[in-house]
Amino acid sequence: MVIDADLKPGVLNYGELILPGELNQEILLSTYICHPSMANNELSGPVVTTALSLWLNLLEKRKYTYRIIFIPETIGSIVYLSKNLSHLKEHVKAGFNITCIGDDRSYSYLPSRNGKTLSDKAALHVLKNIDPQFNHYTWLERASDERQYCAPGIDLPIATIMRSKYGGYPEYHTSLDDLELVTPNGLQGGYCVLRKTLEIIEKNVYLKSTVLGEPQLGKRGLYPTLSTKASGKQVRTMMNLISYCDGHHSLLDIAELIDKPFWELVPIVEKLMEHNLMLNINKYFKNI
Repeated sequence: MVIDADLKPGVLNYGELILPGELNQEILLSTYICHPSMANNELSGPVVTTALSLWLNLLEKRKYTYRIIFIPETIGSIVYLSKNLSHLKEHVKAGFNITCIGDDRSYSYLPSRNGKTLSDKAALHVLKNIDPQFNHYTWLERASDERQYCAPGIDLPIATIMRSKYGGYPEYHTSLDDLELVTPNGLQGGYCVLRKTLEIIEKNVYLKSTVLGEPQLGKRGLYPTLSTKASGKQVRTMMNLISYCDGHHSLLDIAELIDKPFWELVPIVEKLMEHNLMLNINKYFKNI
């Protein structure tokens, strides 16, 4: 075999979409576009990322700015980092590498190198509440662009949510990675997990009770007039939530502490804030 190649200046094309938010802190979504003959390992990422972009673009209000990029794997992330590293290190608060997100066999998770970022916490909370049997991999099993984003000296908070993990299903890197493997349900499930994770990041706030002691809920119409098992559980959840609203716990922290899905607590918080029982202290901090 003879490879006749020249080394000379060239270009590397990639797609970039910036959706401004109220804050200049950013959420980075990255997917790759370098071997489109494969459905799960390739096309599922851009498809789901495009759907997320459409949803984010339709939001009336975004807390964070979203930086969404479509790049060739590895060389693309290296080039992008070389051009934007200082900005990314200063502004990126969370983010995800989006790949292998289209089959319906399983959910999989690969953490950031740090393992304790907001990305990790939000993703793990969603996955354990929708599929407790999800596959939890370690950083030592990395093999995609998280390698570049989390490398020493770069240290971005980037994790990876997948369906069947790259390298972990028999059709991987073969012609059988096709549209029989990737299904509408698989793509929908991958999209929903990532969307729920982003919604948590968007809505996660630090809350502080505005009263000393437990608030009187009855006079505010927040206490049920009929005692049942269901209403008892609802009140218990509300009181447990209030008990941790000391300004030092985020809503995601509280969801984990009281073992309730984040999305079930959001309407409770909205009711408490309507009655001026809860204060969102985030607004007093710039770039939180």
